[in-house]
Amino acid sequence: MSELHIVTDDEISPARERRGKMMIWGGFGLLVVTALVQTADQTGLLSLGLETWRPTLYAFCVFSTLLCWAQVVLYGEQGKRTLFVLPAALFVGALVIFPLIFGAGIAMSDWNLASPDGRKFNGFDNFWQAMEDPFYLNALWNMVLYTAAILVEYVIAFGLALLLNADIRARKFFRVAFLLPLMLSPVAVSWMIGKSMFEPRFGPMARLARELGWENPSFYGSPEIARLMMMMMDAWTYIPFMMIMLLAGLQAIPRELHEAAEVDGASPWRRFWEVTFPLMLPVSITAILIRVIFKLKLADIVINITSGGPGGATDTVTSFIFREYRDRSNVGYGTMLAFIYLVVIVVAMTVLIKVTARWSRPQT
Repeated sequence: MSELHIVTDDEISPARERRGKMMIWGGFGLLVVTALVQTADQTGLLSLGLETWRPTLYAFCVFSTLLCWAQVVLYGEQGKRTLFVLPAALFVGALVIFPLIFGAGIAMSDWNLASPDGRKFNGFDNFWQAMEDPFYLNALWNMVLYTAAILVEYVIAFGLALLLNADIRARKFFRVAFLLPLMLSPVAVSWMIGKSMFEPRFGPMARLARELGWENPSFYGSPEIARLMMMMMDAWTYIPFMMIMLLAGLQAIPRELHEAAEVDGASPWRRFWEVTFPLMLPVSITAILIRVIFKLKLADIVINITSGGPGGATDTVTSFIFREYRDRSNVGYGTMLAFIYLVVIVVAMTVLIKVTARWSRPQT
């Protein structure tokens, strides 16, 4: 039988240890100096003619190579284990950290693609402008309303899951039918329903509204009705997602628990509140959190149907930023709006996860 190879600590000489540390700090120093020089060139403090950020990218590649090499120099066989993870971590860092830093530089600049002056560094001017922009603040408030509507979606999804978990006729057919909206793209939903069915002149829903007494139906003319329409179409698309998660949770509950509660004389309503609902809390919290993430990205339906109108009443933050880029070519200001929204999302989701942590644990 072949013996297992046991990795032992290598004896690293002081000279070898110094060489490994010099490789790490040398590569890191090269990266920092290159990034600082290129930043100074981009902000106008220096004039080196560096049009792209390739020098910084090359310096990062050199630093990554030296860092991986130094692991073997410093730790020998133990360092080779790190090489299984370190390159992937550096790759992820390059795709996350560097774009964030680059985006922060764009956010703190006055850069309009339609302006002949080009890009100019302006510090936090874009931030203060965003804090006084009524349309952006209105879009943030709209996101609060859109996100609050998830509670109504959850109630509907839970009811559908309970229905499909019961012994009803054609249960398999209804499970597939209720999942159809989830299979459609939000763009397709906005055109098939928002643009066709609710077309104010010839759409079938407009004709039905006229027959019911609404003389001039306008589903997107009133801010309140237009916002409600956006909520309904987005809910119609994603309620099946919550429903299928809740249905899976319901099917995982042992039948013996319901049978024992029924033997004890508990009514169906009491069995739901004291058995089903508590056991479904972890699944419910997970479904709601994932739905919140999807809701925070809401843009397709709004852009295709109302473009944020009337008067920004249906705007989401994403759709507003999209128009800031597309219609106004305002890259610097649009990037700052995206950064503010990113911070709001990180803080809000962190607080939400902390608050719901006690209910996310499996019930015993």
